[in-house]
Amino acid sequence: MIGLDRRPAAATDTTLPRGPLAGFAAGSLGMGVWVTVPGLLLLYFLTDVLAVGPWLAGLALLLPKIADVLLHPWVGHRADVEQTRRGDRRRLLLLGCALPIAFAALFAVPGGLTGAPAAAWVAVFFVAGNLLFATYQVPYLATPADLRIGYHERTRLMAFRMVVLTLGILVAGLLAPLLTGGDAATRGGYQRMGVVLAVGMLVAMLVGVAGIARLRGSATATTPAGHSGWRALRTALRDAQFRWLVAAYLAMSTTTHLVLAGVPYYAEYELRAPGLTTVLVAAFVAPALLVTPAWLVVARRVGKQRALLGAQGAFALGSLVLAVGRPAGLPVLIGAVAVLGVAFAGMQLLPFSMLPDVIRAAESTAADPTGAGTYTGVWTATEATGAALGPYAYALCLTVGGFVASTAGDSPVQPDAALAAVRYGFGLLPAVAMLAALLLQRRYTLDVTARAAS
Repeated sequence: MIGLDRRPAAATDTTLPRGPLAGFAAGSLGMGVWVTVPGLLLLYFLTDVLAVGPWLAGLALLLPKIADVLLHPWVGHRADVEQTRRGDRRRLLLLGCALPIAFAALFAVPGGLTGAPAAAWVAVFFVAGNLLFATYQVPYLATPADLRIGYHERTRLMAFRMVVLTLGILVAGLLAPLLTGGDAATRGGYQRMGVVLAVGMLVAMLVGVAGIARLRGSATATTPAGHSGWRALRTALRDAQFRWLVAAYLAMSTTTHLVLAGVPYYAEYELRAPGLTTVLVAAFVAPALLVTPAWLVVARRVGKQRALLGAQGAFALGSLVLAVGRPAGLPVLIGAVAVLGVAFAGMQLLPFSMLPDVIRAAESTAADPTGAGTYTGVWTATEATGAALGPYAYALCLTVGGFVASTAGDSPVQPDAALAAVRYGFGLLPAVAMLAALLLQRRYTLDVTARAAS
């Protein structure tokens, strides 16, 4: 009887009101800045502004993310403890609102630091930022599983988030290179960019906290956290459906962050026009503002799993076109990036709406369920790992090609092998990684059951 009492209430046909939905989604504006700008600019900032060798620059971005593998599940555990003791996860969300401070510091490298000391500065504040990001993101993403809503309404909720997240990624991706000084980026420009975007992050994240409170008031299920700690982590990792979904998402996250890290290099060294960085970012991100509603319709008609497989296949094909480089012609290359953007929209919406399906399925069958925070902690750790592996993989490509690092204003001649590494790392490697994601995703089989039960 105790076990039965601990099970979550069944999903209902509750339709969430637009106002709280918009407030919840607003939090993704701030998260979009953190997801985008470090992935887009940090590697380039290190190698072409701070004179850090590509192998060390990649390491400086990888090592902080390794800590996330432990930190994020721990934050998930703390989120479940907060849910059990206080009935919400608000305190962690508010703590996470300190993230903009770490973001600004990340780019405020003291003027005398270059090379290894500069890499150490960035790594320290990257660790701090990742921890603060986790304290916001984990309870934020646990919200859909906390609400008494059904299969399709969870997709609708995440569609709202995806549109606003895309807007945040687009605005950050376009503004950040401009604020740094564009083709003439300087240390001062990077510092200015960090401060300006940090202010916007703070406002958006606070609005998101308020939006979550309103959503929980309109459709909250009483969801005790169940067991927690290492036992909960083991339970989550033993969930076969969760493991396949997480494994596929790791490959997807790695691939998309690899592409983001490669954009400035592809624009400067392959297309020979650094100013095209903003064009490529816009082509990658902007389509999501238009096609996210279409992905929502597709998911309703064919299911989230089949829709996601289609998005992964489209991303792989678009990447192969980019591997051709300049001979394909600029319009074709920009079109290929736009295809990646359409696929990216699906790969953001669908896995994130499948995660609460997995959590709800596990809670409905377990006498002593694992809290949503533990699942989302593992999920966000996976995302953070992909965010590190992507730039690191691209940095390794540059290292193998003999890429020459420099300081702001210098333009060393790159060897032919380095130029080839820029092109193939941006096109061929993402195609291979996304194919791996597709093969892993095929092993996930819960979608048919979850859809039928809704």
